[in-house]
Amino acid sequence: MAKPPPTLDDILSDLRRRMEGALETLKKEFAGLRTGRASPALLEPVKVEVYGTEMPITQLGTISVPEPRMLTVQVWDRGAVAAVEKAIREAGLGLNPASDGQLVRVPLPPLTTERRNELAKLAGRYAEAARVAVRGVRRDGMETLKKLEKDGLIGQDLHRDWSDAVQKLTDSFIKRVDEALAAKEADIRQP
Repeated sequence: MAKPPPTLDDILSDLRRRMEGALETLKKEFAGLRTGRASPALLEPVKVEVYGTEMPITQLGTISVPEPRMLTVQVWDRGAVAAVEKAIREAGLGLNPASDGQLVRVPLPPLTTERRNELAKLAGRYAEAARVAVRGVRRDGMETLKKLEKDGLIGQDLHRDWSDAVQKLTDSFIKRVDEALAAKEADIRQP
């Protein structure tokens, strides 16, 4: 028995799920961008060379925010403290950690105007990558519709209507990416 053709809801549901994934990735990347406030997400992308392998810092200790301009990493294994400290210093975040026993303190220096501009540009690049990902999902959806029409499963009118629905979904996600970028840029630029 032949499988019934997908409905518009099936197609939009799949596209929406994939576009949400692009937006989630963008939010994770934004969380790693440093603003004026301390956030554990700043250190989450840091990989530490320890035990002959690279491990995420979150698997080696607990990251906390004791005060607005300070992060701490409570390292569980005393032997990994130096490696954690080195990884943070070399992560390209402009941070200078200091260890105190098994606790690594990471003070956040105030951002310069130049650094704020660099971060805003980086946020823009992340947002553009998310827009490209959303458009790629849109393209896949449009190709699915073309194939359905070519196979005689939907007519031209339905194809046109469904294409409009896919485009509206795409526009709404592009708008959400732009809003997320505007919010992040405002956060970066606020002293």
